[in-house]
Amino acid sequence: MHPPETTTKMASVRFMVTPTKIDDIPGLSDTSPDLSSRSSSRVRFSSRESVPETSRSEPMSEMSGATTSLATVALDPASDRTSNPQDVTEDDGHKKARNAYLNNSNYEEGDEYFDKNLALFEEEMDTRPKVSSLLNRMANYTNLTQGAKEHEEAENITEGKKKPTKTPQMGTFMGVYLPCLQNIFGVILFLRLTWVVGTAGVLQAFAIVLICCCCTMLTAISMSAIATNGVVPAGGSYFMISRALGPEFGGAVGLCFYLGTTFAAAMYILGAIEIFLVYIVPRAAIFRSDDALKESAAMLNNMRVYGTAFLVLMVLVVFIGVRYVNKFASLFLACVIVSILAIYAGAIKSSFAPPHFPVCMLGNRTLSSRHIDICSKTKEINNMTVPSKLWGFFCNSSQFFNATCDEYFIHNNVTSIQGIPGLASGVITENLWSNYLPKGEIIEKPSAKSSDVLGSLNHEYVLVDITTSFTLLVGIFFPSVTGIMAGSNRSGDLKDAQKSIPIGTILAILTTSFVYLSNVVLFGACIEGVVLRDKFGDAVKGNLVVGTLSWPSPWVIVIGSFFSTCGAGLQSLTGAPRLLQAIAKDNIIPFLRVFGHSKANGEPTWALLLTAAIAELGILIASLDLVAPILSMFFLMCYLFVNLACALQTLLRTPNWRPRFRYYHAEKEWGDGIRGLSLSAARFALLRLEEGPPHTKNWRPQLLVLLKLDEDLHVKHPRLLTFASQLKAGKGLTIVGSVIVGNFLENYGEALAAEQTIKHLMEAEKVKGFCQLVVAAKLREGISHLIQSCGLGGMKHNTVVMGWPNGWRQSEDARAWKTFIGTVRVTTAAHLALLVAKNISFFPSNVEQFSEGNIDVWWIVHDGGMLMLLPFLLKQHKVWRKCSIRIFTVAQLEDNSIQMKKDLATFLYHLRIEAEVEVVEMHDSDISAYTYERTLMMEQRSQMLRHMRLSKTERDREAQLVKDRNSMLRLTSIGSDEDEETETYQEKVHMTWTKDKYMASRGQKAKSMEGFQDLLNMRPDHSNVRRMHTAVKLNEVIVNKSHEAKLVLLNMPGPPRNPEGDENYMEFLEVLTEGLERVLLVRGGGSEVITIYS
Repeated sequence: MHPPETTTKMASVRFMVTPTKIDDIPGLSDTSPDLSSRSSSRVRFSSRESVPETSRSEPMSEMSGATTSLATVALDPASDRTSNPQDVTEDDGHKKARNAYLNNSNYEEGDEYFDKNLALFEEEMDTRPKVSSLLNRMANYTNLTQGAKEHEEAENITEGKKKPTKTPQMGTFMGVYLPCLQNIFGVILFLRLTWVVGTAGVLQAFAIVLICCCCTMLTAISMSAIATNGVVPAGGSYFMISRALGPEFGGAVGLCFYLGTTFAAAMYILGAIEIFLVYIVPRAAIFRSDDALKESAAMLNNMRVYGTAFLVLMVLVVFIGVRYVNKFASLFLACVIVSILAIYAGAIKSSFAPPHFPVCMLGNRTLSSRHIDICSKTKEINNMTVPSKLWGFFCNSSQFFNATCDEYFIHNNVTSIQGIPGLASGVITENLWSNYLPKGEIIEKPSAKSSDVLGSLNHEYVLVDITTSFTLLVGIFFPSVTGIMAGSNRSGDLKDAQKSIPIGTILAILTTSFVYLSNVVLFGACIEGVVLRDKFGDAVKGNLVVGTLSWPSPWVIVIGSFFSTCGAGLQSLTGAPRLLQAIAKDNIIPFLRVFGHSKANGEPTWALLLTAAIAELGILIASLDLVAPILSMFFLMCYLFVNLACALQTLLRTPNWRPRFRYYHAEKEWGDGIRGLSLSAARFALLRLEEGPPHTKNWRPQLLVLLKLDEDLHVKHPRLLTFASQLKAGKGLTIVGSVIVGNFLENYGEALAAEQTIKHLMEAEKVKGFCQLVVAAKLREGISHLIQSCGLGGMKHNTVVMGWPNGWRQSEDARAWKTFIGTVRVTTAAHLALLVAKNISFFPSNVEQFSEGNIDVWWIVHDGGMLMLLPFLLKQHKVWRKCSIRIFTVAQLEDNSIQMKKDLATFLYHLRIEAEVEVVEMHDSDISAYTYERTLMMEQRSQMLRHMRLSKTERDREAQLVKDRNSMLRLTSIGSDEDEETETYQEKVHMTWTKDKYMASRGQKAKSMEGFQDLLNMRPDHSNVRRMHTAVKLNEVIVNKSHEAKLVLLNMPGPPRNPEGDENYMEFLEVLTEGLERVLLVRGGGSEVITIYS
């Protein structure tokens, strides 16, 4: 509502000048002015209070309620005569409707739909709003929280109920890059990468890391394509994948992702406990054993006890203070970065000052230094040589004499080697090759001298604790490259998710891949092979192996890895319950519904408890090496579905698949599969399509192309099929239909011949689809039958394609344009989209390729988004591929044109459509003399033809034409119709003359002469003047901007509700599109066909 003081009262309107021909208007003598002269001379119809000139770039909301069209012509209540010749009282006392399009009472109340520049579209403004109002709604888009069942439903919330939301402000670095780094770098880097390098060798370890990084890189590329295929609302990776794949696959992927995240929490906790018990406080172990064989079992029990305690503590932290977990995330990331920098610093320092970590060797076998005081068989005490502690481990007596020792111990010397030779030592040549061993084998240095004596197994050797292989190492290492979805999980907090997710994720993967690959080389070049294969650092006095290389102290790595591992566990326990809650809220798996609820504090308590229970199962396994492959399996399944989603969308070429990230793509097509399953697959697919209408994301134009046939059964306009093939690019459903007028029993042969002709043309034009011919008594009925009944089950057309009835003005037969308008009405009633190609003969063939040019879209009103989708589909074809898309929209007086341009650019960015944007300002102006004269000529022509149809001469001629046409087979095509008028005339015409009939004929002729005399005195209907003004003004700006465009797409106004205005409607469309070479009039089917969402 506007304040009373800002409302301007509309003055009464009356005709001030009523010219009957253009010569009567001063200053205008040309009866056919060109486009440039239309606005030069104008005539005012009314007096009204002036509206001050205002910059078009400023919003005019305060004036919008008072600004009414100057083109409007109303009746002066005080006037004794009417300006509308149709507003006359007939003999029966009823008044004719003065407006074939709309009830004028609404206009006199100042309805906002009455805009002089959009008068052609005002009748349908309730279902097809102005572009400015649509863009205003789109500009207010905000993300929703994770777990929303369908984020599009938010658009239905009334404005008063919406809660104010904070605009996301996180960029690529803080929102995606750093979270991905934190989640990718993890426990495996610090606890197992050195062991992987030592076991597999530098070459194979490099291959393992490269394979895992390539897997995640390919997945990140696919995920980037999915993430940039529309607005990414809050909800993260699960939301993107499930909406791209559908509920069945989406639920499976969600569960894999959830279980992987949950087991990741268990893996991080086990890693933290291993660091705590092995490297920080070994004495904290509860279970101990002096028996070497039972020591590992005791360690597993310690892991279970401490792991369970850690899990309970972390669950309490997540439940009570999840916000603190997020706040400390940066601290945990800092620990990771400092630890990695310490590794690089230590590697550089080792090239000139390697750290001192001696390794004791017996022959070529590695000895544990945990219980050895000196690396020698003997030692000097008070100038006496006595057996060392090592002697007691291999001999049954502590004395030299009468001692029985291990045979290998006797024949081999004890030596000490440098555990960290340094970067310049050349040790990498020994570490290049793999050394896979079964469980229980002794870790040996192949290049060291050793006697060929077996000896007995001693627990003082460093032993292999697990049988190793290449695939096992891949399974253990792979979790260290997961975590790539951390950025997409924060999509709701990102300022521009479509830009940030691909860049941040790929940069994070490149960074971590470089770190992993460089560390593989550095570890192989700096650390002795036996130390690398020593998983728990027994040979270096129980130090963390990677810590021995770091600078300034091994404790930097130990403390940093411990805190980073704890932080990663907390992050996993925070994310997994919310992921389960999102799956439960989608109600894909019914028994999970209980986990969709949350408590008063917002935490998904039930989901957190289930997550803790599943994580406890992983902790009870108690081995990092056994949990990591389980984690790898779940994440590999999840990544498989991500890549599958991207591949399927690419291969199927769904119109909604328009990712802004282009570097994902697969060029090759898959084959048809097993042909024996085709029937079953088709039946299954058709039944699935019956379950409901397709989602907006899956909408693609399924065409019904209406063709003309001439008397020789040849297609009149084959370019219509060419255009259909360019629009479809071989995908989706295409039905080519035509109508033969006649009796089915008599014309069956002709119908078969016509069908074969059309099929041959379809094959020549590479149109993959079906042909449907209908034999009907009347053309309009046949077209209606085609529109209603074509297709099978859910595989039905949703778009009708037809040509413009050329030459309808020159033809005295009204059936051509009546059939056209009837088809438009039937299509609208069936809620189908309609494409009308004007000047179809000028459209390009499939061998013509435009090397440049524009496809211009004139978006006047929003009717589902067809105008946005069609140029994108055309550009997929080689003919239109090099054309650029330009989108024009019209700004009215009350619109802010600068803001409209920004909103439109943002809207197209979210739609992933690259186009140049321009807002054309339609200034309010008086109705030109050209417009008035054009309207008058249109109405005079209509009235004249109406009188001619009623004349005796025309009736005689029509009767003879009917006889001639009934004497031979006539194949009627789209664009003409033998409707009810033909039969009526045939019945009424008699060739026998009587005196009464002669007198009646003279009276009819006199009446006709009076009617022709009235043509000279008639005045144009004010509603027709306004609509002609819209057509003329729009045509002026369209021709001015798009006269060189290769194709112009334009909103098609709907036909009038009152059939009396049908012929005027055709004239309006003709004026709207004249002067343009190729035009495609587009009319939506009443539903959205394009969406900004992924």
